[in-house]
Amino acid sequence: MTVTLITGANKGIGFETARQLLDLGHTVYLGARDPERGEKAAAGIGARFVQLDVTDDASVRAALASIDAAEGRLDVLVNNAGILADGAVDGPAALRAFDVNAVGLVRVTEAALPLLRKSSNPTVVTVSSSMGSFWAVTNPDRPEYGMPLALYAASKAAATMLTVQYAKSQPGIKFNALEPGTTATDMTAAFGIGRPVEESAKIVVRLATLGADGPTGTLQDELGELAF
Repeated sequence: MTVTLITGANKGIGFETARQLLDLGHTVYLGARDPERGEKAAAGIGARFVQLDVTDDASVRAALASIDAAEGRLDVLVNNAGILADGAVDGPAALRAFDVNAVGLVRVTEAALPLLRKSSNPTVVTVSSSMGSFWAVTNPDRPEYGMPLALYAASKAAATMLTVQYAKSQPGIKFNALEPGTTATDMTAAFGIGRPVEESAKIVVRLATLGADGPTGTLQDELGELAF
């Protein structure tokens, strides 16, 4: 049985990824900051809830400790928690965006590494964004070119680079980042755009179910590797 932890999974792409991985037979730990919402979401699909706030070191440590006590290992980590940070561009907003989208990834990954090393096929997937790709945001033919989301883009660039650096420093564990596609979630509601979460979650699931010889250190979308 594959043991999987997904952060920020009580709604959106994280929740749908949990549902699809459960259908594939994974034991899924649904991480969420809000206990009431998280427990309700987990109960609705048969996942296991862990309270996990990626901006709180104690919360992260407690979540991984509970998985360790119950399972003794972690096979798949999906770093999904994130915020759009589409408001004012100032110091506090920047600190918040990077704390959730980049530093949170470090907190969870570092806490998870001892458990991932106990897996026979350890895999880490980061739900990043091509908004953090220099190639995409400077290409007039790409939709990212005309989207002024400075803090989101910069923090997702950091998330992708962290993923690549983890792949280099942890050769026994696969680390890949992905662009899930513009998806209809709470994050994009103000824009009125996006495809169903079921389609975007399939990309996460593909990278979360790679074989032992799968790629590592990549940024991908549904068509394959993206330039960074």
